[in-house]
This record gives sequence, C-alpha cells and structure tokens, in this order.
Amino acid sequence: MRAVRKSTTRLSRQLLASNAARHNHSSTATAPSVKPLTSVLIANRGEIALRVGRTASEYGIRTTTLYTDPDAQSQHALSSPYAVNLGEASAYLDGDRIIQIAKEQGCQGIHPGYGFLSENPVFARKCTEAGITFIGPPWQAIEAMGSKSESKDIMTAAGVPCIPGYHGSNQDPEHLKNEAAKIGYPVLLKAVKGGGGKGMRIVNKPEEFFDQLASAKSEARNSFGDEVMLVEKYITTPRHIEVQVFADKHGNCVALGERDCSIQRRHQKILEESPAPHLKEEIRQDIWEKARAAALAVKYEGAGTVEFIFDNDSGEFFFMEMNTRLQVEHPVTEMVTGEDLVRWQLIVAEGGRLPLTQQEVEQRIKERGAAIEARIYAENPDMNFIPDSGLLLHLKTPQASPTVRIDAGFVAGDEVSSHYDPMIAKLIVQGPTREAAIQKLRAALEEYEVAGPITNIEFLKRICISPDFVAGDVETGYIQKHHAELFTPEPAAPEVYAQAALGIALQEIHSLSNSKKDPLSPPPVTAAGFGTGFQRRSFPIIEIPADGKADAKPTTISIHQIAPTKFDITVGDEHIYTDVISTFSPSTNALTTFYPHTRLSTTFIRDEDRLTLFQQGKQYRLQLALPKWAEKALGVKDVTNSVLAPMPCKVLRVEVKEGDVVKRDQPLVVIESMKMETVIRSPHDGVVKKVVHRAGDLCKAGTALVEFEEGEEEK
Repeated sequence: MRAVRKSTTRLSRQLLASNAARHNHSSTATAPSVKPLTSVLIANRGEIALRVGRTASEYGIRTTTLYTDPDAQSQHALSSPYAVNLGEASAYLDGDRIIQIAKEQGCQGIHPGYGFLSENPVFARKCTEAGITFIGPPWQAIEAMGSKSESKDIMTAAGVPCIPGYHGSNQDPEHLKNEAAKIGYPVLLKAVKGGGGKGMRIVNKPEEFFDQLASAKSEARNSFGDEVMLVEKYITTPRHIEVQVFADKHGNCVALGERDCSIQRRHQKILEESPAPHLKEEIRQDIWEKARAAALAVKYEGAGTVEFIFDNDSGEFFFMEMNTRLQVEHPVTEMVTGEDLVRWQLIVAEGGRLPLTQQEVEQRIKERGAAIEARIYAENPDMNFIPDSGLLLHLKTPQASPTVRIDAGFVAGDEVSSHYDPMIAKLIVQGPTREAAIQKLRAALEEYEVAGPITNIEFLKRICISPDFVAGDVETGYIQKHHAELFTPEPAAPEVYAQAALGIALQEIHSLSNSKKDPLSPPPVTAAGFGTGFQRRSFPIIEIPADGKADAKPTTISIHQIAPTKFDITVGDEHIYTDVISTFSPSTNALTTFYPHTRLSTTFIRDEDRLTLFQQGKQYRLQLALPKWAEKALGVKDVTNSVLAPMPCKVLRVEVKEGDVVKRDQPLVVIESMKMETVIRSPHDGVVKKVVHRAGDLCKAGTALVEFEEGEEEK
C-alpha cells in the first residue's frame, strides 16, 4: 500500500503544480479584478440564512432574505428589513423566480447557503448569465462534481483513489444486481445526484436488493428529481473523513484541515470533529493533498468539501464525493482555524485572494486544538430517529463564549415545521485537546433545554460519555454497534415524580392567585377542603416511553400541603418526604425544592397533560394520566389495533389493501416528512380491516393509517 501511496502522491503533486501554473499563467494575462459586493440575496432559510446575514452585515453588505408562508414568522425572515415572500413551502427551489427577485431588489450576488440551490449547476449558470454573482464555485465545477459517476472518473484520472463500484449508465435492475454480485456484498446504493444521505441504501444480501433499490430510487426521485443509481462496495468498518478546501480565482488552493463525521444515523451526520482522531500525520497530509488535487482538477473556486471513506481495517482512504458548497459542519473548521469561511466566500466571489497560505493554515490548526459540532435535531432517536415538529414551548441554550458557539434558526415560541429539515441548531465547542472539547460539549449539552418537539439532546449526551467515542474509536456504524449502550433507558428517580406533582400544584396555586378561576378547571391545592385547612391531592403520572412501545403504568404521587410552601409527599407506596419546602417562579418556570436530603432545581414546563422537566443536566418527559373511568366518559378512542402516523406526513404509497393477511414487520405504508421517506411496518401479524389514508393524503401525527381486525394484535 505504501508504494501505491507514494505513486499517487507524486501524481497528485504533479497535478497540483500543473494546475497552479495554468491558473497563475492565466491570471497574469487576465487577473480578476476585485469588485466589492454591496448587496446580496440569501437564497436559503434557517440558521444558514442568519449565519450568512451576520457576516454580510458585519462587512457592510445589505442582505435580502426570502421566506415562504410556513416561514413567515421565522427568525431568518425577520432578520432583515429587505424580505420577500415566496409563497408555498417548496418555493425555495424556484431558481428562476429567485433570480428575478435578486434583479428587482438590486442585489449584486446570490448566496445559496447549503442545500436547495447551492449545488444546482443550472441555477449557478443562470445567475452568471443574468449578470449576478453566484457566491459559490463555477457552474461547470458543480456539474462535474455533482454527478457521483462523472466525479469518480475525474478523480481516477487525477490520481485520487476511488472506492470500487459500478458507475455506468445501464440502470436495468437486473444489471445493477449483477454488478453488485461482482463487487461483493454488502454494497451501497447511492443516487448519482444525491446528497445528505437521501437516496442511499445498504444491501447486505441479494434477496433484499430489489426492495432496497426501489426504496432508494423513490427517495432520490422525491429529493432530486433523478433516480439514476450507482453501486459501490460497502466498507464494513468505515470512517467518514472530509477535507475543507478553498480556492480562489488566482490559482491558490488550500486545505483547511479535515473533519471526522463518522457518528451518523440514516447516513446523515450528527457529530463532526476536527482533527480526526487517531489519524497518522502522513495519512493526514496525504488526504489533504488529494483533496486539493480534486479541487484543482475541476478548476474549483470558493468553498468545497472533498469527502473520503477511510477503511479502519486497512488504513486506506477512497474518494466518495465532493460537495460543491459550504457544509453544515463548517463551524468546526472555523473553530480550528479562527477564520470566517463565509467571509472567505465573499472575498473569492469579489475576485480577491485567499487570506491564508497552506503553511499559515497548518500553523493555525496546530495552535487551536480541537473542535466538535453536535447537531440539535427535532427527532426521536429511540424511534429510529423519526423527525418531530411543533411549537418550541421552551428553549434555553448554553452560555455562548469564544469556545462555545450556537448557530440556531429558532427561538422559544417558533414552530419547527414538518415542511423542512428538523435541525433546530448546531452546538460547536473548542478545547485545547479532543478530551477537553468532549468534556465541554457534554457540559454544554446539559445546559441545553428544549421543550415541545422531541429532540436528540439526551442521545447526544450518551454519546459524549460512550467509552469508545471518548477513546476516538469511531466508525460510521457506531450507533448500531453500540445500540444497547446508547438506547437503554434510565427510569426516572422518585424525586422526578415528586417535582412533577409539585410543579402542577404550585402552578395552579399561582394561577388562582393571579386570575379569575375557570369554573370548569380542577380545583387548586388550596381551594378544596373545609375551613382554612389545606388539601390533599393525588396525581397519576406516567414517564412517557422513549420508544413509544413500552406499557407504562402510572405512578401515584400524593401531596399534602401543610403550609403555603410546605408539603408532605408520597411517591408510590415507598418513598415519603416530609416537611418539603418548594417554590415556583412562573416567569422562569423554575421550581426549587428543599427535600430533607437534598435541594433540587428544576425547570418545569406543562403543555396540557404533558410535563417536561429539566433537572441536574437531564430531561424527563412525563404525562398526567387520565383515569380509565374518565377515558370512557370522554369517549377516548382505543387505537390498540391501529398503526398511527408517527409525525405529520404525506402518504406516498400504500403497500396493502383491506382483507390482506400481513406478517410482523411487513411494509404497510410509505410516508414522507421533513424530506425523509419512512416505511411504516406492521407491529404484529394480523388482518387489515381498513386502509384509512391513501397515497397523497396529508396526515397529522397520531392519525390512524391502517386498522387491523379486532383481536389480531400480537399474542
């Protein structure tokens, strides 16, 4: 392997030299003039729109923002006095209209952010033809690297190692299956025009090839309007290592370090770090050089990311793809270089030279230690990371500092829409060492509080203390490999239930003292009983199962108020606390309780019967249970024999019909939500009684999709 490495290294050096010479020669004759940008349209949404807007404003560039009807009250829509409503949710993809708006608003440039139009060569070309600066690479480079098959041909010619696979035009399913057999299972199916984990499926054996191919093609059509697939060898213990590159119009190209993005779910990253752990320096330098060779091979300009698969077993790395845009995880690189990469994009777009040389970049990286980014998503990790949506009832972030950064597109009171990606924010930390950065990340995550949609924050905390992650022994299959460790639930302590009951009681007391009592609401603690005495009350409370499957039984908490702020509390039949002093501040949702053995400070959020508590760095999701007699009185429907929509969604396909006999795990319905396709499978053997929703229907979370015959649930 070492001999091959030396050979390809010489070849890539020759390529770097020849490309640099060509660029420098042409720049001598027709050196690009610097044309400062004074106004830019941001053709994206969420945190990237805010992030670009901050840098542009800092340098005196006027920004115009775009929004859609679902985003009308979003933070990015409100961030600039120059804002244009595009209308329907999908209008962010209407490139022609966006270019027209840029002209009408007098914008000299368009920044596409990441996603949407950032890797669309047609859009980039139309911007250029319209006389508008596209703040990104030339459309020819986007086109060349946007096709996974064409990009691999270019990389092979440039001496960049590529993973074995079939990248041909014959898309007949039988032909693709034959190619998979030649490559050897397991294989990875990938959409040629894909990205972000969409249109990708792992096939472990021949029997599942056609089903996985159909699923990958369907997702690719919905996401990219293209279903052409390639087949690649799937490395069984891979790491995902990518290199941030930057090139200008003067022939300068630098590698701004590498990022390890191996902690993933559904082929999408959730943790990214730099530098990559346990990467030998000779390999690090080699992978940087290959990334620069890749960029120069397509005459690249601006920000780009060259992604590699690193084989933990052999120590080899292979080119995977090049993302011709700024990545979601670019703040990690900013933390280890001390540079603003959006500012670099603007400099290159204006015709300026890169601010740092390769040697200066390497010196910066040596001095600034390590950085890690955690993506905060509205999703349920315990239900296969299904996205969630809804109102952010409460949002508290860690204290920002030069080494703790939060890039967010939401504040408390905002709605996480089912129309778009469910990322709420990015939390980025920096430390002198990887160990210090992990410790800082864990501490910051413990300060993060989000109530409303379910998030992945608790899951991220568990990763931060996972021994193999702390040791740097990572791979893209890390979550599956450590499933038992990462998904074993920890039951709530008795004090959590006590705090929940105290929160309900004290909140009601405060509500009574500050407003007229609703005659239909339950009596507050101090309202019932005789004379001036205080009341005893009981609260049946359930800890909501993380996976939505466990048969949770309510715990009864009894409270006896013996003074305005003093209580005796019994949790279940065993845990008794006497003379407990507790106070609640409605303005901060802070519940402070002095037990005989400890003091607990809790953030208490109530949404009807749902209770969210944040206590000692952990989140607890509870529910005030409804007694069985009340369920019957209120006509609560029994949905035991129904399969429910796990999130707001659109039905894409129904795989069964009424009267079908189905087996456990058999596909029933395919839904789409937040740009992700999900297969809803049968929870047990049974007979389909009714298909409630058909293809094209829009469904709310909790809506029945399929009903089974009575008594057909799993025995």
